[in-house]
Amino acid sequence: MSDARSRSQYLQPIRQALIDGRARLKADYQKRPQPDRNLRAHTALVDRIITQIASDIELSADIALVAVGGYGRGFLFPASDVDILVLLPDAAPITTTSGTTSAVIEAFVGLLWDIGLEPAISVRTLSECLEEAARDITVDTSMLEARWLWGNRTLADELTRQLNARRSLPAFLQDKIEEQRRRHARHNDIALNLEPNIKESPGGLRDLQTVLWIARAANLGGNAMTDWRALAKAELITAAEATLISKHRRVLIDLRIRLHYLASRREDRLVFDYQTTLAEQLKLKPTRMKIASEVLMRRYYLSAKVIWQLNSILLANLSERIMRKKRDVVRKIDDHFELINGNIAAVDLGIFERDPRTIFRAFLALQRTEEAEFFSAETLRAIWREAPNIGPAFREDRAVAETFLEILQSQRLTFSMRRLSRYGILGRYIPAFGRIVGQMQHDLFHVYTVDEHILMVLRNMRRLVLPRFKHEFPFCHELADAFDGKHLLYLACLFHDIAKGRGGDHSALGSSDARRFCRQLGLSPANVELVAWLVETHLVMSATAQKQDISDPEVISQFAAKVGNERRLTALYLLTVADIRGTSPHVWNGWKAKLLEELFRSTRRLLRGDSAVNQHWLEFKRQDTLAQLKTTEEPPLWSKVNDRYFQRFDVDDLTWHAEVIGANVAPASAQIFVREDESASLYEVLVMTRDESGVFARMTHAFERMQYDILSARIYTTTNGYALDSFLLLPKSRTRPPQETVISVVKKELQIALATTEIAVPTRARAARQAKHFPLTPEVAIRHSRVAPYFELSITCADRPGLLSAIARALHQANINLHDARITTLGNRAEDVFIVEHPQLAEPAFAASLRDALVAAVA
Repeated sequence: MSDARSRSQYLQPIRQALIDGRARLKADYQKRPQPDRNLRAHTALVDRIITQIASDIELSADIALVAVGGYGRGFLFPASDVDILVLLPDAAPITTTSGTTSAVIEAFVGLLWDIGLEPAISVRTLSECLEEAARDITVDTSMLEARWLWGNRTLADELTRQLNARRSLPAFLQDKIEEQRRRHARHNDIALNLEPNIKESPGGLRDLQTVLWIARAANLGGNAMTDWRALAKAELITAAEATLISKHRRVLIDLRIRLHYLASRREDRLVFDYQTTLAEQLKLKPTRMKIASEVLMRRYYLSAKVIWQLNSILLANLSERIMRKKRDVVRKIDDHFELINGNIAAVDLGIFERDPRTIFRAFLALQRTEEAEFFSAETLRAIWREAPNIGPAFREDRAVAETFLEILQSQRLTFSMRRLSRYGILGRYIPAFGRIVGQMQHDLFHVYTVDEHILMVLRNMRRLVLPRFKHEFPFCHELADAFDGKHLLYLACLFHDIAKGRGGDHSALGSSDARRFCRQLGLSPANVELVAWLVETHLVMSATAQKQDISDPEVISQFAAKVGNERRLTALYLLTVADIRGTSPHVWNGWKAKLLEELFRSTRRLLRGDSAVNQHWLEFKRQDTLAQLKTTEEPPLWSKVNDRYFQRFDVDDLTWHAEVIGANVAPASAQIFVREDESASLYEVLVMTRDESGVFARMTHAFERMQYDILSARIYTTTNGYALDSFLLLPKSRTRPPQETVISVVKKELQIALATTEIAVPTRARAARQAKHFPLTPEVAIRHSRVAPYFELSITCADRPGLLSAIARALHQANINLHDARITTLGNRAEDVFIVEHPQLAEPAFAASLRDALVAAVA
């Protein structure tokens, strides 16, 4: 292979053999999917090619080629890395007839790349391997699965021998458990998000590998991914549990193989792009309530959950076996439980079978014992085995209900509820919860399955209560801490979405479930009704805050009438905050927090009989503003506005406007003012310019060009013909430039936009990837506003860059006068409301034409 031609001639048949071999494996798999056979065959194909090339180029026989990682395990996925260790002896550099060692190795690696293998190569001496393994648990783990391929077999065996001799088994165990903890934390300790990583998510294949790595290091089996019977022989699991693991492992391996083939690359995430196709490949049929991809994902979630359960049980067993601590009883907890080496242990493991009520008592003991980390391995397994036997008698037992109520009122609630769910106990005790385990939500803003969302909301509510998290939401903590009956809030969290996927109004259905369960718990009629009411109305406060004008006293009055009293208001406010924060990390923002708090405070004042929100409230606003300005003289701007101006803006806004506008109430050119709300990470922009057609459209396009999301737009026209428009902006970028830079850029770009009468064509950027898979048909509704002659225009559609300016441009082209805009974005779903005016809006033909134009604009 001295020249390019001979090199090409040599490589061509090898490259073709690899291509043909992989194609044959793919075709065979599509005909008859046998996951383990496919992985072994793929490994064998790559083995043959690597060893052939190594022999052909005359690598030194003193070198060892060693397969490591997944390749070393002998289970090579179609597009996974081919991890190869080129192992060198510690002696002086080796030379061959083909040249120096480094040159030959370099040529070898180049040939592997040229045939399309894409190897991950590491070159180390024996001593370097030992040093790296001692320093890095990842390297040690990779070489734990070292498999000799070619060359100096004695050297490869010596590496394994020395690694095993030097490895501290207790340290390896702790490192792997900590590694798993960090990995799970990266996924928020949630196995059931909507696009899970089959390999890395909790309940993924890596959880199985972690168990096998530790078992192999301890010489307890685990030499292959199918080695679960060896663990049963070592009495780490039962034969039935080994069969269960194998069954659910096959589901995950099959999906991962199919993903690699579908993507033609390494793809370990079950993203929406592939879910429908995978469901078709598996011939999964839709049900009355679920499309085929949802059936697929539920299958995955249930398998991941079982793997997660068995992973924790096996790690507990391995820890006890390896650490071999003396079984010191620290103290007796009660007649049934004791604390052994930091874990709760049942005195008699048969108690759960004889008296299933003890399951909840075990969790209560765990909550009340501060020193306890979790359950002992034997106790955890006994609880898990008994969970499927929970039935009507258990659910109707008053003692069980009393214990569950105690669990809701004890410490470590989130920890306990997550594990009650993980081990299938919560779904057995509350069958309605069991039905939503692994259920997807196709609404463009939830990123978790229904059950995981519920547990996230419960966690959020708990954080509002706990003093150590009060810095996150000080005002909410103050309310939650003073709330009498915090367990009622937790019950509302558990049931607020529990009826999703049944068809019909999930709030009403869930309310019935909650009422029935609360009666089963023996709650007082008043508390039963509070929980049921919270579940039924849990969406009302967010809808009011985000879609209605909460500066309007009539809106506050109507909301207060729905709420009825301050206790309900407080509970609904806390539930709303916890719920929105539990949908997705990207849905909650400072503006929503501000809106909800403002609605809460205004409603509470009204419920308390405060006159600040009655018919005299505008005068109170004026007086409060003058007090802020420290003057009794009305600002010049107030001579150019009417009552609607004071209705639209709060005291802080009125004060700011008066300060920055001053006496210049008829400016010759646009006046632009910017301030930062650091607490909410927002910018507020006030623009005063001559009221001309298309002003709003030009400004929204400028903001979108500057990469700002418009959270709110308040539009007002002064009596002397000036637009006084206020915008709340959220930067798309996480990096925040200095405030001075933001102010300078915003002013410059807006001046340019307002200096022209031309309205730019909105950006037609692509909608988010999720929107493609959960298509949302645009909905446009036009109805009379409460205040004549205005109309309320509501638009619901998939969000995308340039959406608001597209709407504004369509309104401008229809000569619609825009008076107000309330912008609501829920993940990738936009729900915007506009208050508009046009003399023909009451005419059906004109309204229909406008609807068609808007649907076309937002599509």
